Amino acid sequence: MSLSPVQTRTLRWPLWLVLALPGAWLLWQAGQPAADLDELANVSGQLAGVLLVLAIGLTGVARLHPALAQLVHLRRAFGLAAFGTSVVHLLLYLLAMGALEPVLAELDVPGIWTGWAALLLLVPLALTSTDAAMRRLGRGWKRLQRLAWPAVALALAHTYIVHDGQTLAMALAAVLILLQITRFNRGRTVS
Repeated sequence: MSLSPVQTRTLRWPLWLVLALPGAWLLWQAGQPAADLDELANVSGQLAGVLLVLAIGLTGVARLHPALAQLVHLRRAFGLAAFGTSVVHLLLYLLAMGALEPVLAELDVPGIWTGWAALLLLVPLALTSTDAAMRRLGRGWKRLQRLAWPAVALALAHTYIVHDGQTLAMALAAVLILLQITRFNRGRTVS
């Protein structure tokens, strides 16, 4: 059973709310007296990576079975959630560092600049995620959306290098590769 366009649109707002809750909870936790800001930054970064891979991988998931085709319409929500959670991750990282000087001192560290670069690539994607921006940019919008690929590669490199998330980074990369294989193999049949 597939969802009608009306049902898909109706699901968007509750989905956006559900996707925003973890970031809001992490920020609330950061305000608690005994908050472990390093751990909260780590969790938020891992969550942002998962959301980014989901956003980019939904096309592959949608091609696994016709009943999943409507999932493609949820990519924007997952992409914006990935961006929002990445911003939460940045805020928690800045709070954990405590001052600007140590942040600037780490900018040349590969695990750090890959995270900054990934976030910078996500900014234009988030800013142009409206229907109006899609109409205004026309074909350029689709080209701009291709920045998601280097962004996810940089985010996975960041996770692998910095956050002791080698297993997570490799698992997310494997899932993304498998989903892309399904994406590019559509229309081919196994004999």
